[in-house]
Amino acid sequence: MVLADPQASHSLGQRLAAVARPGDVIALSGELGAGKTSIARGLLAALGLDGEAPSPSFAIVQPYEPPEVRFPVLHIDLYRIENPDEAEELGLDEARGDSLLIVEWPERLGEDFWSEALWLSLEVTPDGARALTAKVPAAWRNRWPLI
Repeated sequence: MVLADPQASHSLGQRLAAVARPGDVIALSGELGAGKTSIARGLLAALGLDGEAPSPSFAIVQPYEPPEVRFPVLHIDLYRIENPDEAEELGLDEARGDSLLIVEWPERLGEDFWSEALWLSLEVTPDGARALTAKVPAAWRNRWPLI
């Protein structure tokens, strides 16, 4: 899939919101500026968030709860995590039970940690568009590709 501009990334996030549910993990991988946060912001906006979602780069985990959004969401940015053991303190396994996890920089914990995640990798193309590749686990097969 090719995302021509930031609006296309935002739109993809909006479409993801229509099929995402608590317990899901959406892993967003790609270099700085590839569009990960644009996808996350589109998803959060479609779930009801008013205003622009801040990037969780410094907080690491930005929680959203109803009535702010339709169901609990954790927007996670692992860029500053240097050791997978650090993530244990975040309590992601426990939170996943009733929340949607949107994870930027998931590779910091390794692909095995996110084996059940919808893994979206973004690569900036020479013309400035984003090439998106998806790894689709069994739990997402009836929901992907998005319509």
